[in-house]
Amino acid sequence: LPSSAGFVVGHAGLYQALAMFAVAYFIIGMTVLSVCAIATNGALDAGGAYYMISRALGPEFGGSIGIMFFLANVCGSALYVLGLVEAVVDSFGIPPGQETGSGVHVLPQSYWYELLYGTLLLALCLLVCLVGASIYAKATFLIFLIVAAVLGTILVSFFATRPLKVPIRLPKVNGTETDDGIFTGFSLQTLRDNLGGRYEVDYTTGQMMSFSSVFAVMFNGCTGIMAGSNMSGDLKRPSYSIPRGTISAVLFTYLVYNLLAFLMCATCNRILLQKDYGFLRDISIFPPLVTVGIYAATLSAAMSNLIGASRILYALARDDLFGRALALAKKTSASGNPVMAVILSWLMVQVVLFSGKLNTIASVVTIFFLLVYATVNLACLALEWASAPNFRPTFRYFTWHTCLLGIAGCCVMMFLISPVSASASLGFLLLLLLALHYLSPSSTWGYISQALIFHQVRKYLLMLDVRKDHVKFWRPQMLLMVQNPRGSARLIDFVNDLKKSGLYVLGHVELQDLDMLPSDPLQPQQDSWLSLVDKLNVKAFVSLTLAPSVRHGVRQLLFTSGLGGMRPNTLVLGFYDDEAPQDGLARHPAFTSAREEVPLGFPPLRAPTTPKLLSAREYVGIVADALKMLRNVLLARQLESLDKAWELRRAASPPPTIHVWPVNLLRPDSARYADTCSLFLLQMACVLNMARAWRRARLRLFLCVEAGTMPHAQEEKLRQLLKDLRIQAQIQLVPWDAITHLHWQTCQRPPGGPAEEEEEEEGVVNFPTNTTQVSDEYVCAANKLVLEQSPAPAVRFLYLPRPPADTSVYPLYLHQLELLTRGLGPTVLVHGVSAVTSTQL
Repeated sequence: LPSSAGFVVGHAGLYQALAMFAVAYFIIGMTVLSVCAIATNGALDAGGAYYMISRALGPEFGGSIGIMFFLANVCGSALYVLGLVEAVVDSFGIPPGQETGSGVHVLPQSYWYELLYGTLLLALCLLVCLVGASIYAKATFLIFLIVAAVLGTILVSFFATRPLKVPIRLPKVNGTETDDGIFTGFSLQTLRDNLGGRYEVDYTTGQMMSFSSVFAVMFNGCTGIMAGSNMSGDLKRPSYSIPRGTISAVLFTYLVYNLLAFLMCATCNRILLQKDYGFLRDISIFPPLVTVGIYAATLSAAMSNLIGASRILYALARDDLFGRALALAKKTSASGNPVMAVILSWLMVQVVLFSGKLNTIASVVTIFFLLVYATVNLACLALEWASAPNFRPTFRYFTWHTCLLGIAGCCVMMFLISPVSASASLGFLLLLLLALHYLSPSSTWGYISQALIFHQVRKYLLMLDVRKDHVKFWRPQMLLMVQNPRGSARLIDFVNDLKKSGLYVLGHVELQDLDMLPSDPLQPQQDSWLSLVDKLNVKAFVSLTLAPSVRHGVRQLLFTSGLGGMRPNTLVLGFYDDEAPQDGLARHPAFTSAREEVPLGFPPLRAPTTPKLLSAREYVGIVADALKMLRNVLLARQLESLDKAWELRRAASPPPTIHVWPVNLLRPDSARYADTCSLFLLQMACVLNMARAWRRARLRLFLCVEAGTMPHAQEEKLRQLLKDLRIQAQIQLVPWDAITHLHWQTCQRPPGGPAEEEEEEEGVVNFPTNTTQVSDEYVCAANKLVLEQSPAPAVRFLYLPRPPADTSVYPLYLHQLELLTRGLGPTVLVHGVSAVTSTQL
């Protein structure tokens, strides 16, 4: 610590050195507050910062930052070993330019010799770490006593040592050069000379120093604050020890750094500070003690980083985030010491030692540590913003402001130190995040993202005011009723294409009485429904209910589904007919792969001979209820026969088509193309065409015309309407005089009677006799008219008449719908009650 302070002060001067310490300890201080908050919010296990981050932000962030933190500790350990080698060579190395040494200067100097010295020192660290955490704790306590004694000696030396010259040998290309550093004692002139910065070439690397490079070296002396948290698995009471030990260490080292910086600036000239990193030994009243202290402190830091790296690696291996790649690191000794993790960490440090010079890797180590500190702050910030009731740390001296300041400080300093290294580190972090997101197994730690999403969704739902709804921003919000998903897989997928980024709810009614049951039968089914949503890859919610009848259950869901401004505005039902249901899940690609069976908890489909749970009258009653509740209604027939993939890929020319019949075929006496229901039908067809999977399809709009009604004028009027609505569709005129003639033949009222006067308006129920006035012969003819339009479309949209007011004719109404859509293939009957189109900006 003292020697790095001399390096910082020598190049940066007192003012910039104090600024560096302030910035570094500001970042560290904010991070320490976050560490203390997380550490006191529950039981900590091995891994320190990795354990905190992974349990707060989830396995992706935890695993990727864990690897970065492991690498930071590995590089940090190598950094301190190289620093110790430099100190040893400086004290005992043969001076440059001499072949043989004299006295204590007996160690040869070269790259390979220094690598050998580093390897031997690292082996010593390995031995201590292999014995276990207890011997490491005892060794570090002994080292602490030595360093404290050395620090006291240094402080006394500044006052007790007389002014002296210190000869400095500097290596040159053609030999060595001697310069004189001066210890002036306390001198105002010396202090003035050292106030400003004067960056020069580092004599160990030959590189020009700058604010960022000096800060990088200095910051590495501050990273020991995480040493305590890295040992979280070995501490008896980590929640008690980590806050007290870490805060004490930060305050103590900050004060010592500032005190040493001032004393050095007031007593040592610039040459001594810049050219001799071991000058404290030269000015000490007892030089051997300083040497021992520097060696002990550096060795302690190297061991701290090595044992920290091993604990992080062990925690990563134990969490199985990287599978077999780290399986070896799980092995421990009989006492629980992760010996294989220690050995693997030692090998990694040994590889880094080949870099040779400590200032070469200082910036990379600093950026890694800054990235880890930023993520610790992010974890604490996320926990604070999520406002989860279980986040109640006993350490309360932090706010989201301190977390945010810590993140900002770390990010700014990363890019100030080295923009290239910072960008590369972030890129590496992103790659690890993506790899873990797709490859790592799911965890049971809890995901902070879910808590944050909940918090934000609740806030924005409260802001979503239904009173501010406007037709310009209308979107379909679907409630699809599903009796058994086995027979509705393609319908579920089709409605997913119709929702246009709106709400989509899968509703199901279970016919049981909760009073007669010991517990809620819907809870065990919930997982099966959610798994179905995942497998079918649809963006839907699931809403299940208990009711005495299907009709009551659908009413419940229409009243209660959704939240705030996100409530279903459109009810979708399968068609009520006598066709035997087919198991679509058994043939669906998501359930037919070799790895997937169909063990979802859904019952087998109803046998054709088994009576239905729903009567025809009740089915039509559901439609009537939805319209009374001002919900749009879609009835989907034969959608299970729609092979979307085949329809949309069968041929490039001609493209598949969507047929749209925006006229009430069961009410030829009141056929209009611009009523609310027709416009809603047009909108739904257009929404389907806008879905990514249906963009190749073409809309064909059928205009039913009679002789003598100026069909071209009607076509031009309809074309102008489509232009105003920005809907691209081909208009096709369809003469239907023969069809309407059948209607008037069987109609009890002549044209021009009350039927024309009482045209249907929204909110007005059809007059009771309307359904009885339409004959089966007419409906079959209308069905044939629709069927004859070629080529056959992928899907048809037809106008759904409003159910009659007289409930006794509900079966007849349903019978007419069945005749109208018989044999048409995938067909959607549509009735809209709300305005959904806009010609305004």
